[in-house]
Amino acid sequence: MKIYTKQGDSGLTSLIGGERVFKTDSRVEAYGTVDELSAFVAMLADLLNAEEGMATYITELHRILTDAMTVEALLAVGEGGEGKVGALPATAVTMLEQAIDRMQAEVPPITKFTLPGGHPVLSMCHICRTVSRRAERAALRADRDHEAGVPVEVKQWLNRLSDYFYLLGRRLTLALDVEEVEWIP
Repeated sequence: MKIYTKQGDSGLTSLIGGERVFKTDSRVEAYGTVDELSAFVAMLADLLNAEEGMATYITELHRILTDAMTVEALLAVGEGGEGKVGALPATAVTMLEQAIDRMQAEVPPITKFTLPGGHPVLSMCHICRTVSRRAERAALRADRDHEAGVPVEVKQWLNRLSDYFYLLGRRLTLALDVEEVEWIP
């Protein structure tokens, strides 16, 4: 099978089910942003592989990558594609919430915003956080623009995901012995 088909040369692409839409369609923007996020999540997992004691986080990131592929597929469903993609597992949102709660209990409370940076791993956590926020906004636009909408569990998952990456960054400041920098205007 060839990697290029020339089908998209006119600016159109196919959604699951065969519906042809412009590549600027909000559904394409949404699943494309989740795809971009997946690349950053993979990079974060690769960076963590170089550090000691990161197995729990790497396992969580691999689970996030698997769930992200399901989210991409759900966002790519067009007319005629209903029922062709399995649902996001019910445990996907719960896993994020449990990880967030666990990490939040492990870090000191803060009263100020924190600034990204201090270590490449922490910077990548914040890149994942901000791209997941953009993916959430794109999914919400797709939900608004199309009658079929976006499954509620996808919206919940994307909303929790940015919180996960924020807490992961905070938790890894402790694991990597990096000073957390608070924003003081």
